[in-house]
Amino acid sequence: MKGLCLMIVLLMSCANVSADGAVVDKIYHPYVLPNELEFEWRLSSRQFEEGNQLAQWFSFGTSVSENAMLELYLVGERDVEGDFSLRGYELEARWMLTEQGQYWADWGVLFEFERENNDDNFEISTGILVEKEFNKTSLTLNAFLIYEWGNSVDNEFETQIRGQWRYRWLPQLQPAIEIYHGEGYTGIGPAFMGIQRFEGQKQLKWEASFIAAIDSVDKDHTLRMAIEYEY
Repeated sequence: MKGLCLMIVLLMSCANVSADGAVVDKIYHPYVLPNELEFEWRLSSRQFEEGNQLAQWFSFGTSVSENAMLELYLVGERDVEGDFSLRGYELEARWMLTEQGQYWADWGVLFEFERENNDDNFEISTGILVEKEFNKTSLTLNAFLIYEWGNSVDNEFETQIRGQWRYRWLPQLQPAIEIYHGEGYTGIGPAFMGIQRFEGQKQLKWEASFIAAIDSVDKDHTLRMAIEYEY
């Protein structure tokens, strides 16, 4: 527990960088199922002073080994002017480094490459994924190092921290608190999620959260939703 608290403090202290994009996004768990296939839909609706920014992700993923998974995303976005377009593509690789319950916490790592079509911008992300169970609650932390470059962004490194404290009340309904920090932004808010299991390893996951900025007097809040089917 002391080691986990120290890691949280260090991650939060190194995540103060300048802002140029949204921080609220998916919180990853460090687990991979063997022979897994999945479809996922995600939505993020951000309301801030400039207007409303809506993004959607559609993805297909498959495990390539017992502890590794690849996932391809198509990303669509409606900008503040109301124009909707295919913003870009994301290719994601995720590794489960430890078996669940093998050590004091479960560990994974994530690599992601993203390309934006309109502005010809690129981004590479590396993330450390940690999850620890305390009785009927789970603490999940994601720490990302991001490098971006392109025509309309500065060539720079950024860091982001995402955290979730979840109460495993029922498999189908699990309330949580989520926090996001990075790019000059800190937000926190409630979340709800659940999982419905079927025969074999078929399962349907859902989640929704509402995150509000706590470091600004200006309006800046995000509604985040996701549905994922694994089989």
